[in-house]
Amino acid sequence: MRLLNYSPPSNFSYTPPEVSSATPTTTSLELRASTGNSGAMDEAVRRYRDEIAGPHQPLFDRLHRLILTTCPDAEVALSYGMPTYRVGTRRLNLGAWKHGLSLYVSPHRDGGFSTRHPELAAGKGTIKLTTEAAADISDKEFQDLIRAALGN
Repeated sequence: MRLLNYSPPSNFSYTPPEVSSATPTTTSLELRASTGNSGAMDEAVRRYRDEIAGPHQPLFDRLHRLILTTCPDAEVALSYGMPTYRVGTRRLNLGAWKHGLSLYVSPHRDGGFSTRHPELAAGKGTIKLTTEAAADISDKEFQDLIRAALGN
């Protein structure tokens, strides 16, 4: 995994997700599992993760781990204020919102995910996941979406 530094344009405004006062800590084993072989998480991505409201952190950790294990060559950095995973010219953004997480990916590169789950599609290229909805979706289905989005 290669980490990138990115600064958004000066006119970009971002409000971080809700912060829970009971933010759980992540063990070094969990970090190694969620960040590929390097065991290191970019500090900006770690801060973003730590600012996610407690109930949504496990979903972020799950998707982060699935992305990096499915596409170990993915580069991750903050872009437009959210973690962006990149392989070549392809991108998959993962953003927190008050009810869960959103995946931002072209509907033509989501492996049919938005067609199978139209209730989660929220506009062109946005998949909104609550923790409850994500619990009913298998890792394999998320991995298929990730492969389609990032081209692995």
